[in-house]
This record gives sequence, structure tokens and C-alpha cells, in this order.
Amino acid sequence: MKLSEYVETAAREYLQETASDQLDARWVAEFFQDAGVQDAYPRQDLVAFAALVQKALTEKSEKAGKHTRFQLARIVALPRSPRKS
Repeated sequence: MKLSEYVETAAREYLQETASDQLDARWVAEFFQDAGVQDAYPRQDLVAFAALVQKALTEKSEKAGKHTRFQLARIVALPRSPRKS
């Protein structure tokens, strides 16, 4: 597995488990070890890996926010039918 795939997997799993875009140090350290990142990339620094995962989380959060704003703008722009009394 590529390092970028580990990063994406970590970001996806973290969002699913916590619904937060602020990475917890303990969580990423456990993932780093349990998912095999440490074994697959012995020269990879945990702090650098955590920074990559945080960047992915931030990008996902910004994308979700942009999507939400777009959807809200579409809803607001919909023509409204007259209310029946």
C-alpha cells in the first residue's frame, strides 16, 4: 500500500469514528502502528505522518463545507410555490 493510501485511510476512518477534523495524537499513533505504516515505511516519522493525515482531514472538511454551502444556495434559489391556505 502506498503512503498516500495509508493517509487517506486514516483520514476516512478518523472522520467516521470521531466526526472531527482535528486529529487526536493518540489515535494517529495507534493507527500508525496497528495499520502497519510503521512496518511498511520504517523511515516514516510519526509526526510527519500525522501532519499528512491532518492535512487530508482539513481538505475533506473544507470540501464538505463547500458542498454544504452549494446545496444550501440551491435550496434558497429554488422558486417557491405559493402557499395554500
